[in-house]
Amino acid sequence: MGKVTGFLEQTRVVPHYEAPETRIKHYKEFLRPLNDVDAGKQAARCMDCGIPFCHNGCPIGNVIPDFNDLVYQQDWEAALATLSLTNNFPEFTGRICPAPCEAACTLNINNDAVGIKSIEHTIIDKGWEHGWITPHSSASKTGKKIAVVGSGPAGLACAQQLARAGHAVTVFEKNTRIGGLLRYGIPDFKLEKWLIDRRMGQMQSEGVTFKMGVSVGAQTFPVGAANDAASHVTVEALQKEFDAVVLAIGSETPRDLNVDGRDLKGVHFALEWLIPQNKMVAGDGENPINAAGKHVVVIGGGDTGSDCVGTANRHGAASVIQFEVMPRPSEVEDKGVNSVWPYWPMKMRTSSSHDEGANRDWAVNTKAILGKNGRVEKLQCVRVEIVQGKMVEVAGSEFEVKADLVLLAMGFVHPAQSVLDAFGVDTDARLNAHAAITGESAYRTNVDNVFVAGDVRRGQSLVVWAIKEGRQAAHEVDKALMGASNLAW
Repeated sequence: MGKVTGFLEQTRVVPHYEAPETRIKHYKEFLRPLNDVDAGKQAARCMDCGIPFCHNGCPIGNVIPDFNDLVYQQDWEAALATLSLTNNFPEFTGRICPAPCEAACTLNINNDAVGIKSIEHTIIDKGWEHGWITPHSSASKTGKKIAVVGSGPAGLACAQQLARAGHAVTVFEKNTRIGGLLRYGIPDFKLEKWLIDRRMGQMQSEGVTFKMGVSVGAQTFPVGAANDAASHVTVEALQKEFDAVVLAIGSETPRDLNVDGRDLKGVHFALEWLIPQNKMVAGDGENPINAAGKHVVVIGGGDTGSDCVGTANRHGAASVIQFEVMPRPSEVEDKGVNSVWPYWPMKMRTSSSHDEGANRDWAVNTKAILGKNGRVEKLQCVRVEIVQGKMVEVAGSEFEVKADLVLLAMGFVHPAQSVLDAFGVDTDARLNAHAAITGESAYRTNVDNVFVAGDVRRGQSLVVWAIKEGRQAAHEVDKALMGASNLAW
């Protein structure tokens, strides 16, 4: 723990954000990590709580009280070593993770949780700044070759772990740059892409080979998914060359809105807009969809919808409206007898993109998309409510809203079936790759020596869960090839 009475003396310290009116003029990160003094004050709030529920709240099991104590003591190198025991990429999670560890913090029962995420961000940035993060190459090689298909957080974590075990690992990515949705889905103002390139350099020094612009097994992918493949590898060729294959292809099939007018021009899946925008920021060509001066409607209240809001603000949209079909949640979580602590609470969440400007509305269902001359002009909507567990329309609540650009950000339903079909991988009821996470068959598919990890198995989820599954899958692959594994879970 940090200071014994720290949580009684020190309030939560939050990082500094650049003002909305200036940050919407660029695509750079605008959150500044805590300085040494403030990070120490924040870490001092960590309690001697007996059972640190933050461990359970964190999917990768970060040893949070230990690195908090080390930050309080200003022993930054030791804090980095502790953080790196469980997390391959703290520079990603320290920026974009929603921090379920903080929801599980004991202090959160009747106070503000310890700012674990901001401490993690500070630790990893300081580690890179001082050169403490170096390649960890295996002293001996196993002679085994492993292919990892997909370079999102699950694939990258899996590849790094397997390379550190001495295996020859090749990562295949259908796009021209590494990172999956870290690269193409998350805007640069939340995660600048040089961070991915820097980590990729470390992994190359550890022996990982990256092959970009290569599709594996299939050459057609869901609408909206990025696909820049210039070459193709068949399943048979891959299985012949490699001793094991790990599919970490994510969940790229977006949920569609099946209403009249869906085919009008100006209606797009969120990634049909966000991916070209990230490519444009990287210097890879213009975004064909421009929101400047347009009335933008975002359908979907999650993180992807928030990213659309922030990007629309930067384009200079005339107005931005975001609709969510579920009821408006409570402004604050219930910390009384009905509290869900230490689990993730349902409460109102306002992102930095919302602070930049957006009209948000809840319990709204879109009934039709209306247009003229083949182009969208407005949405026909209705208020809904939940009655006896069912969502029903509120009589007389119909309304229309002007729309020049409609972005569908309603989540993702399953991975690219074409890839799973090509490998012959069985799927579950939700069309995700079927594999257990415990026992002898953990992360194994029905196909010999083909494993899965991340969203392709569990469905749409968090980056931190992808890292966890990538690490666990690496352990299982190593064990399958070598009979045992010393890789940490």
